[in-house]
Amino acid sequence: MRILIQKFGGTSVKDEESRLAAEKHIVHAVASGYKVIVVVSAIGRIGDPYATDSLLALIDGEKSYLDLRERDMLLSVGETISTAVFTNQLKKNGIHAIGLTGQSAGIVTNEDYGQAKVQRIDTDAIYAYMKTNDVVVVAGFQGISENGDVTTIGRGGSDTTAALLGAAFDAEYIDIFTDVSGMMTADPRLVEKAQFLQIVSYNEVSNMAHEGAKVIDPKAVEIAQQAGIPVRIRSTYQSVKDMGTLITNSETQSGPQRLVTGIAHVPHLVQFTIETDENLQESLFNLLAQAGFSLDFINIFPGKIVFTLPKSISGKAKQLLNEQKIIFATHENCAKVAIVGAGITGVPGVTAKIVTTMSKLKIPIYQSADSYTTIWILIEEENLKLALNELHEVFLQVK
Repeated sequence: MRILIQKFGGTSVKDEESRLAAEKHIVHAVASGYKVIVVVSAIGRIGDPYATDSLLALIDGEKSYLDLRERDMLLSVGETISTAVFTNQLKKNGIHAIGLTGQSAGIVTNEDYGQAKVQRIDTDAIYAYMKTNDVVVVAGFQGISENGDVTTIGRGGSDTTAALLGAAFDAEYIDIFTDVSGMMTADPRLVEKAQFLQIVSYNEVSNMAHEGAKVIDPKAVEIAQQAGIPVRIRSTYQSVKDMGTLITNSETQSGPQRLVTGIAHVPHLVQFTIETDENLQESLFNLLAQAGFSLDFINIFPGKIVFTLPKSISGKAKQLLNEQKIIFATHENCAKVAIVGAGITGVPGVTAKIVTTMSKLKIPIYQSADSYTTIWILIEEENLKLALNELHEVFLQVK
């Protein structure tokens, strides 16, 4: 049995026109001999009545009196509605399909509500349904705990659902359908000359996704990589023959290796600087971890710690530090820029090019770090567009 996973995000199921565009890809896959497991997100985005953020707004968001278990009851509804609506359309148009919740699909999680971890997928039910149906539509983002409670698996959870199902059913491909044609070398809304990427490695995409590229959740990429299943980022609104960006192992790629694959960014950051001694360093990290803060871009020096947090939660961190009488300084309105590429490894002069480019533009660099495949810098957010375009010109523009 040849199995294909097709995941459709919120913008791909937001209205009848979008759902019909999605349907043509399903019909083509069935005609090509596949059994198709379709994973759907909640309908639309914030402002649309059943989008996840709209459901959160019904209970006053983070100020809600619901506990996390009760909140998962509400948030799972968006994907359940989307599954029913989409399955109804497929059946109306003569496609043999069935819709399943996460529970019905055998997705079993732990009880870490809001960010539950999938423990296993019981495949018997879906295999049984595929005997009489060409398409099984599964609600993304949700599962069921061992004690029978509905759970959600965190933002980006529908991508994760698709990847886990792909691994469980040994799918030929995991197709992630969205409103863009695939991966780009940078955000085309900010970089005018951003280019389409036909093929990229799992590691490169995972790094770009972690650093702000939003076309796929990095957890899904990691799951697919472990299972050895190629992923395609495709547009719902383009031809069924348009295969988008293929994500696979770097060793399977042909042609010369690129130095840089893409440039990603994360805006709306606040940089914290805290003067410390050895004792305070240890207690500070424990304090922040216990309060639920996930620090990013951490540099540790003798007598000083520097890190960033999203602007949206920086106020809570400031309040906590003030309560503990910890002296700190902040640099507001920062952005992180990540230059990503498997070809960076072992190549001298890449950081020098970045520093030279920023110096030429008179853009200060407030932090930097690097790994084998990624170099990060922190700059003023007001300089972000200029920096991205110039770095793209230096590293990615075909001369």
